[in-house]
Amino acid sequence: MTSTPLPDAGSNWVDRHAPEGLKPWLKLGRFDRPIGVWLLLLPGWQGIALALAQYRKTPDLYDAWLVVGFAIGACLMRAAGCAFNDIVDRDIDAQVARTAQRPIPSGQISVRQAWAFVIGSSLISLLILLTLNLTAILLGVGSLALVAAYPFMKRITWWPQAWLGLTFNWGALMGFAAASILVSAWPVPLAVSAPIHPIVALLIPALLLYLGGMFWTLGYDTLYALQDIEDDAMVGVKSSARRLGGNIQTGVGVFYILAVVFAGLAGAFAGLGPLFWIGLAAYALHLAWQTRRVRADDGALALRLFRSNREAGFVLLIAIILGVLWPLQGVAP
Repeated sequence: MTSTPLPDAGSNWVDRHAPEGLKPWLKLGRFDRPIGVWLLLLPGWQGIALALAQYRKTPDLYDAWLVVGFAIGACLMRAAGCAFNDIVDRDIDAQVARTAQRPIPSGQISVRQAWAFVIGSSLISLLILLTLNLTAILLGVGSLALVAAYPFMKRITWWPQAWLGLTFNWGALMGFAAASILVSAWPVPLAVSAPIHPIVALLIPALLLYLGGMFWTLGYDTLYALQDIEDDAMVGVKSSARRLGGNIQTGVGVFYILAVVFAGLAGAFAGLGPLFWIGLAAYALHLAWQTRRVRADDGALALRLFRSNREAGFVLLIAIILGVLWPLQGVAP
């Protein structure tokens, strides 16, 4: 294994400013790489906004708490998930240049200490979860199965990035459920009329948003996997980047097209206003820009494109918010 430094080694806030004793713990939770928090958080915020559109509900203090609570929860659960992943992958991480200096394989933090970190972060997250409605609580508990299984997917399937998509976008369902009034006021007028069961119709926008997010994650995490493609082949780890081979650009393009299509369907079923479609077009253009630039042999570029998905996620969030505000201002969608 070569000792190639990370592209941003030493450039993050933890390396520059954190006390030495805290650095291993912050790195265990990936607080030095906040992009993962954004990618976990944004689907939750999108789900909250979509629920406000579906129920034509004016935001209140509880909705404001949801925005804050989901942000804190995303930080903590991403930290717990990363630490758990590092516990499971510690032997593999020791053989890969990009991950060999992580706190567990480098010996800075023991496995026992890492487990304490996972449990502590999870317990604090549970306190936040318990402030939500019952549906959201049940969904939050259900997400643990996805989180627990993820580290093993790279040993089982060529598409662990798809499983990450199912995991990272679970917040879209939780956010929609937490912000909805389905459990407290029934019946609720539908944003669209459809010859299907009312409860199913109410859930369709959230499910479509979730599917769109899953394909979005499949695309951006395939870009991320390009950094490790040679080391992954050496240690026998599977990934969508390895599976696609020379068809990376085509594969990512297909994933992103499906992400846009399902996001658009979610907006249509939720009855979002005209400004949503302008924002969705901007989202599509951003993903098309990523697809056009990606090259299978340029890991540093792939990392920059991967990180740009924070902006892509915000574009879709803003599109949903604009689609909510238009009808609330009294203009017919």
